[in-house]
Amino acid sequence: MVKGLLPFYLFALLPLSAQAGDYNIVPLPQSIALQKGEPFTLDATVQILAPSALQQEAEFLQFYLRDMVGLDFPVVQKRAKKVCYIELAVSPRVTSKEGYVLTVGSKGVTLQGGSAAGVFYGIQTLRKSFANTSSASLLQMFQLPAAVITDTPRFSWRGMHLDCSRHFFSVEFVKKFIDLLALHNMNIFHWHITDDQGWRIEIKKWPKLMEVGSHRTGTIIGTNSDIDDQIPYGGYYTQAEAREIVAYAAARHITVVPEIDMPGHMLAALASYPELGCTGGPYQVGHYWGVYKDVLCVGNPKVYQFVEDVLTEIMDIFPSEVIHIGGDETPTEKWEACLKCQGIKEKQAHFTKRVFDFLTSKGRRALGWDEILDGSPQDAMIMSWRGTAPGAKAAEAGHDVIMAPTTHCYLDYQQVEDVLFEPSRCGGFIPIEKVYSLDPAPDSLSVEARQHILGTQANLWSEYMTNEAMVEYQALPRMTALAEVQWTMPERKNFDDFKQRLGEFTKYLEYLHYTYCKHLWPERQIPNRWQF
Repeated sequence: MVKGLLPFYLFALLPLSAQAGDYNIVPLPQSIALQKGEPFTLDATVQILAPSALQQEAEFLQFYLRDMVGLDFPVVQKRAKKVCYIELAVSPRVTSKEGYVLTVGSKGVTLQGGSAAGVFYGIQTLRKSFANTSSASLLQMFQLPAAVITDTPRFSWRGMHLDCSRHFFSVEFVKKFIDLLALHNMNIFHWHITDDQGWRIEIKKWPKLMEVGSHRTGTIIGTNSDIDDQIPYGGYYTQAEAREIVAYAAARHITVVPEIDMPGHMLAALASYPELGCTGGPYQVGHYWGVYKDVLCVGNPKVYQFVEDVLTEIMDIFPSEVIHIGGDETPTEKWEACLKCQGIKEKQAHFTKRVFDFLTSKGRRALGWDEILDGSPQDAMIMSWRGTAPGAKAAEAGHDVIMAPTTHCYLDYQQVEDVLFEPSRCGGFIPIEKVYSLDPAPDSLSVEARQHILGTQANLWSEYMTNEAMVEYQALPRMTALAEVQWTMPERKNFDDFKQRLGEFTKYLEYLHYTYCKHLWPERQIPNRWQF
């Protein structure tokens, strides 16, 4: 597809053939009512009509259409006679803030959202519908059938997680990943930026986190073999870069939720400041994957000063109301042998409450993995990863819950049973059908508990994802299946129908230069692999 722009007057003079798009998109909207009448034709005379409050959304639409058609459709604020418009508006008649009503007819398109975010999601629907053409090129018109689409998401938390600690990914790739979230109507980017194998965010008050903690002297080869490559590896995001990513996401109505995992998974911090551990070290940034026994010393007052200093700078960078504090996989052996930790009952609960109280005092909410459930404050948010049972228990107890179970949502796991030609060596098997089958808020929960299921997300842990293409490959197209779980009501879901729609959507992913798993389409795979 040609992406260069022809001058407007030349485009208008060229003979064009019409290609009809359709609304067989992912995620599937809640209601698509086809109407009688002629279709809408996107030709060189169309303009984008939007108030100044929606200028940003209008420019996104302009960019998407330019990318597909090769023409800048003017963005205007005043209506003129005899002009065909794609009109954007926020309307009180759309009661859901993230909902929208898209009306398509021969005389134009009207997109009304409950907020700017709703308008943005309607734009994604419009964009993907135009992309669903049998053949798209610069010298063609695009048509959409007359229809009224009424849509709103099932869940308010529609997230994707990315671990940039085990392996570090560039700012440009993080932005590309955020664009992928936007394409899938997702609104949460859970950014895992600290762990045993690397500290990836600049903290000005504790500079050794960058000087020491952001680099390891080698990485284990394979699945925790005895072979270390002894190749220095590292990197971190400056605060300016993190703010740039936050702003990039916010423009796309995506909230960046940072995770500072504590009190376990802190080996990179301990290597930087050994006095924060129970033994005083020495420690080194982790080379191996898995769980390390060295954790923050919960009986050391300096640890709480460190935590508060780190979170203060994190809150200054990230405006998200929710801050993820981890809390998973925390061995207790070092605490049990530590004189400073003696006398503290329920040691992890004690630590968690201190962190929760601090964040609450700053007007933020703390979110943690499901290990923090026992003894946590009532307003604690729980992310259920060890299956859905901990999340169900938390929801029945009145906690707000995000479902991210290993059974359905760990996309670093293998997506096919025959892994001979797979790039990742992570264990587990989660095919796309399994992801699609997830119901984060099933009828087996009480009505009250279902109200506490805020939504769901998938996680991408990067132990075995050494480059950016592998991240995309592990995510796609399972991420697309999860998007329909997040957005579409269960009664609208059908996997066979989804596969048909997914086939067209992946062609658009190719056009956007994303890498995806092609096992559902063997004809697209590399032929005769054994011959290479």
